[in-house]
Amino acid sequence: MTVNVIAEIGSNWEGDIKLGKLHIKKSKECGATHVKFQMWRAEDIYELSDPNWKTIKKSELKEDVAEELKNYADEIGIKWFCSVFNPESVDFLESINVKLYKIASWTTALKHRFSLETIQKVGKTKKLTFISTGNGINKKLIEKQFRKKDFQYTYCIAKYPALDKDIVWKDILKYDFFSDHTLGYTIPLAYTALKKSLGKNDIYIEKHVKLDTSRGPDAPFSITFDELRTLIDHVRRIDQLNMSIPNSLS
Repeated sequence: MTVNVIAEIGSNWEGDIKLGKLHIKKSKECGATHVKFQMWRAEDIYELSDPNWKTIKKSELKEDVAEELKNYADEIGIKWFCSVFNPESVDFLESINVKLYKIASWTTALKHRFSLETIQKVGKTKKLTFISTGNGINKKLIEKQFRKKDFQYTYCIAKYPALDKDIVWKDILKYDFFSDHTLGYTIPLAYTALKKSLGKNDIYIEKHVKLDTSRGPDAPFSITFDELRTLIDHVRRIDQLNMSIPNSLS
């Protein structure tokens, strides 16, 4: 079994490239396999009246900064990619040879003005793309734009934070990618153990991560790097267990 743990940075880097690199470095040290940022233009998806507008605007990922962060991740050996929210960003990410993409639930639900164009542009890259279902999804639209081997749906509850009781286990176990917004790391560990018992060979867990000093809008539902390390240590321990269930008990 391979458990890929994605450290989602979101707005927690606060638009500071030094903090961005520190998040990447700590993610690598904790054992994460991937680190993910978000590439959007604030005015495309947020209102000026949003109480977090200043932080949101400051946390826009500009092209020159994205390239430097991606190069740094390459240097230290952690996979770097983005959720992408406009077609121009896809063109740029292709130019720096990003290997995979995520399309956030706000985009898959066609809730901002460049949603459809972004989906179409990512589909044309023919690269592995994780597609969030958190805000609902038009599967016919997605499956028209992507080859079957190029995309994977992601289980997500679009609440920040999500509650433990929001998880529908009969649904989540149909997915091999879990983008988790619950507090702490209990739910992703339960997910890992259950998927292991079902004999799944390759799963993804995504968690927002933060520094102890993070104060942005993503911070309240993010885990610290100490918690990320503990999560990954437990995930690797679960990975070593013999959890095959006899047919008589399944």
